[in-house]
Amino acid sequence: MANKPVPPRPAPRLYLATPEVDDQSQLANQLPELLAAADVAAVLLRLKTTDQRTMIARVRALAPAIQNTGAALLLDGHVELVARAGADGAHLNGLAALEDALPSLKPDRIAGVGGLATRHDSMAAGEAGADYVLFGEPDAEGQRPSTEAIAERLQWWDELFEPPCIGFAVSRAEASEFARAGADFVLVGDFIWADPRGAKAALIDTAQAIAEVHEAAFGKAKAGTDKSGTEKAGRG
Repeated sequence: MANKPVPPRPAPRLYLATPEVDDQSQLANQLPELLAAADVAAVLLRLKTTDQRTMIARVRALAPAIQNTGAALLLDGHVELVARAGADGAHLNGLAALEDALPSLKPDRIAGVGGLATRHDSMAAGEAGADYVLFGEPDAEGQRPSTEAIAERLQWWDELFEPPCIGFAVSRAEASEFARAGADFVLVGDFIWADPRGAKAALIDTAQAIAEVHEAAFGKAKAGTDKSGTEKAGRG
């Protein structure tokens, strides 16, 4: 019997990081239209650190605008607030932070991780149970690897490991490059919000660039499913 042809791999989905949220009202008004404009799998909510009660209130105010679109809501750190605020998970910085957070997040919530300086740390994060690994974000001094180095790490991970890999893109060009390298998701943030055309136009433009590069490299496929045909992120 002939083997079934392997379906084309899905295009990378977007992972949108917010600006640091102090007053959530403007963002709450922006997000529904923004998330309807492109295929955004998840939103990384960056909270300005203040008292827990205020931070929880901000998350709860933004949650419907995100979750009602089918996107997952992840907090940047603040693991202790995830359940109380109704978030879907958290993004952790480094292997130690991931290991500390896993007992409180699993099995019901998403635990993603970045800040993985070495291949060994990346593999250890995957083995520990990370739901995704992120490559390319700036360190505490604002330094980050070259685009080529990030793309190489994404390609290495994609070829060998099952958990999704995410490329942290600081430009439309990087988003395209990481899609070409085999990223499952592309994290976009500051350059989207700073675009003089507006965040919606920037997000649509980036999504189109990713789709075009992906189709050229891998063939056309529907977004939103992983290599086994099931959703990799989002609320499903």
